[in-house]
Amino acid sequence: MMRNVLECDVVIVGGGPVGVTLAVLLAQRGVSVIVAEKAPEIHPLPRAAHIDHEGMRVLQEAGVAQQAMRTSRRGDRYDFINAKGDVLLSFEAGERIAPGGWPSGNMIHQPSIEAHLREALAKRDPSALRSQWEATGFQDTETGVVVQVATPEGNREVHARYLVGADGARSTVRRAHDIEFDDLGFEEQWLVVDAIVHDFDRMPKFIMQVCDPVRPTTCSLMGEGRHRWEFMIKPGETAEELSEDESIAGLLEPWKVDGAVSLERKAVYTFRARIAREWRKGHVLLIGDAAHQTPPFAGQGLCSGLRDAANLAWKLTAIVRDGAPDSVLDTYQPEREPNVRATIEMAIMMGRTVCITDPVAAAERDRQMIAARAAGQSPDGSFNFPPIDRGLILAGAPGAGQYFAQPCAGESGSLKLDDVLGAGAWLITRTPAAPVDGLVTVTLDDPRVAAFRDALERELAIHKAEAVLVRPDRYIFGTGNAGELSKAWSALLTPQARVAA
Repeated sequence: MMRNVLECDVVIVGGGPVGVTLAVLLAQRGVSVIVAEKAPEIHPLPRAAHIDHEGMRVLQEAGVAQQAMRTSRRGDRYDFINAKGDVLLSFEAGERIAPGGWPSGNMIHQPSIEAHLREALAKRDPSALRSQWEATGFQDTETGVVVQVATPEGNREVHARYLVGADGARSTVRRAHDIEFDDLGFEEQWLVVDAIVHDFDRMPKFIMQVCDPVRPTTCSLMGEGRHRWEFMIKPGETAEELSEDESIAGLLEPWKVDGAVSLERKAVYTFRARIAREWRKGHVLLIGDAAHQTPPFAGQGLCSGLRDAANLAWKLTAIVRDGAPDSVLDTYQPEREPNVRATIEMAIMMGRTVCITDPVAAAERDRQMIAARAAGQSPDGSFNFPPIDRGLILAGAPGAGQYFAQPCAGESGSLKLDDVLGAGAWLITRTPAAPVDGLVTVTLDDPRVAAFRDALERELAIHKAEAVLVRPDRYIFGTGNAGELSKAWSALLTPQARVAA
């Protein structure tokens, strides 16, 4: 007889790429998890288009980065051009390996990545993902949560320590817990057109935003033999009329791709910029689009969700498995929100650059941005987002809160530090240090890191430090004396500690 009540450490509502990534990271750490996903199968059409080097590093920990790379394409150049083809902004990555140990811009095929993530989760726990399970309600109690779910076999209950809402922009978890949004003041409706490519020789070779007031347009590479165009729906137009196949053919006509592509998907999206006011409320947490939504122009929507997963996975593990104080979770939003706000502000800047439909205003924009590029004052280059400035870091220590780059070695950077040292926190030190439970301790003369020694030496030299302690999400906890670092780290994660966010 089927039990109507199930128990686990963490229940995740939403089986998209962010929710399943979190589930994989938790399962790898020995945390029991149930993912309630109301859809019967993976959504078959592409949605997210881009994962940056940090997101790929998270997928590396989840064990699916190599598979993701096989179906992706490099986004090595991203230009904002006006109607004449003049470059207003340009972001170039080239072939270089970025700090996360992977290329900066990876244009993906989301359904393929989701399939690999689900396979990785099934290897850890075949029963973790429950398709056609729809969360219908929950109670947040003193000791955890009770989640009601409707399943094909009838109604069930899941009792868990924590509930994570990974159920997207329309999150039922967020709404049921009465968590409101801060609206950052951007809302535009666009038509998204995905196409399967039959002749790549006729396709654009890089990503571009066409800042043409007649029709603001995005042209984007995609993974797995696909290409995407996005067209702004202008005042006076309707989504229905612009979505007609005849209208789409007219929108694509200037690109001269007739016969080179076939239409796979068309969808109308309202691009918004919003951040939930509470990412943690009691035993309930929000992640990904349930917690924040960004316009797509910086390609950071899925990336931000993957960073959320990396931040949350090790903290939930520290509490559930290792007995760390519940207050560790109070650092989740203070650590992540400044980064998310910065990515959204970048996307809003880009969106406002593109979405000008007044010809006079567009001409003035062009004049100012071209002059700024000529004077070397344009924000060209790569995206730089703020480090963690409060939370689970050693305040005042050089480098605390900064992202710890992943050194790579071997042919095409195939040997990566994370794979050598594994999951968990690291203490990397010049001189031997006493072993500490929960820390991977390694000296620079350890044969395991011989291929990375020069890079690690440079990191320590930058901070003039004997040692660096790197958190499981690969942000620097602090630098300094190895013994003092390990003591400070352990003190924050003991059951008696009270962590200030």
